[in-house]
Amino acid sequence: MKAMMLAVITLIFCSCGGKGDAISTDPQTLRLYANAHELYSNGQFPEAVALLEELNNFTPALMLRGKAQYFSGDYARAEKSLDRVIKLRPGNFDAKLYIARILRERGESEKAQRLTEELLADNPHDVRVLRFAASLAMEQGDPAGALALLDQAAELTADGAMALLERARIRWIAGKGDEALEDLSRARAMLPWETPIARSINQLESRITEAMQ
Repeated sequence: MKAMMLAVITLIFCSCGGKGDAISTDPQTLRLYANAHELYSNGQFPEAVALLEELNNFTPALMLRGKAQYFSGDYARAEKSLDRVIKLRPGNFDAKLYIARILRERGESEKAQRLTEELLADNPHDVRVLRFAASLAMEQGDPAGALALLDQAAELTADGAMALLERARIRWIAGKGDEALEDLSRARAMLPWETPIARSINQLESRITEAMQ
């Protein structure tokens, strides 16, 4: 699995490396990143940070380091890593969202709010920033605003469920029943409420299950 991940990372960064990624084709850098990513995925945040400590010109490694530092509670160092990401890649959405989270954790709600509004202006259909903005609204005593933001997020989530439903139908037609059922399970989990889409999911799941018995 690790070898496959390393191959994918190599392919991605060799083909789309940019400013700040001059060493992206260095096998040692990619190997460190892959190892750190595995540690991060297993919740071993300090260990991931330690592996990435010297990688200051490879933006994916900086982003991963900043996230690992954030989840370790080391907000000051996380902010430095994320600021470095933004310096190298000014349009990096994830880095800005994590900085907004850090500002919130430090009690700098107004700064967090301003940055979140900027992110929403540029990414109005991103569920992550909608949810974060909703939590800020609740903290500021604006439940109506929070609900409006969550309504938008729920609509986007429902769109994702519809996409999975359509893919399940195609997979079922192609004879991939197990994969179709997996898509339907994921689609159901994404729905925030009982909708006609949920009934369609249940009906298709029943047909597939009966046919596979």
